Amino acid sequence: MFADKKAVIWDLDNTLYRITPEIADILDETMAVALIEDLSVPLSLPECKALVKQSYKEFRDGGEYFYQHYGISQKDLSFYYNKRNPVHLIEPYQNLAIKLKKIPLEQYVFTASNRETSEKILQRIGLFEMFKNRFYSVEDFGVYKKNENADVYHQYCKKIGHKPEDCIFVDDSYSNLEFAKETGMTTIRIYYQNNSAADKEYIDAAFKGVEECVDALIDATK
Repeated sequence: MFADKKAVIWDLDNTLYRITPEIADILDETMAVALIEDLSVPLSLPECKALVKQSYKEFRDGGEYFYQHYGISQKDLSFYYNKRNPVHLIEPYQNLAIKLKKIPLEQYVFTASNRETSEKILQRIGLFEMFKNRFYSVEDFGVYKKNENADVYHQYCKKIGHKPEDCIFVDDSYSNLEFAKETGMTTIRIYYQNNSAADKEYIDAAFKGVEECVDALIDATK
């Protein structure tokens, strides 16, 4: 499945580092604060935070409810949310760069975070030098999501100079993997508790945490 591939494309958030339930709650509140204080959504913080959580559960995007019902633009929410993103709370995996370098394939990052925040996160988790000039945000392709259509994945492959069928795409969000698979990529899901997407036909493999995934890729590509 992996032996003939040429590139691995990693998601960043909750893949190359883990968003714990505690951090996830803080991020939901961060988005709610941005919606209220920066974008003037007329809700209390508890109300807005609850809707962010509901939106993520329903659409795999905490902002989707507000795009539909409050006319908030994806661009504006991305800007203000990323500006407030508490990157300092991230706990990096130990020696992840050393392990990643054992995979004999070209490696890239593709994230829904903007470029400024992505750079801060990569610095925080000790992977900036490894992925310098090899990380891209959805915003580099004029969009703000990875789970709307397959076009952004085709654009990404063109950007890095590889055919989709030569690439492995790794993400924790199964809604992103569906469109990556549509392009012809081999797909891997990272999960942390139970693999809730085990029945999804567009997921080729799943691993509990990035370290298990890295070990599998090293073994398969020796």
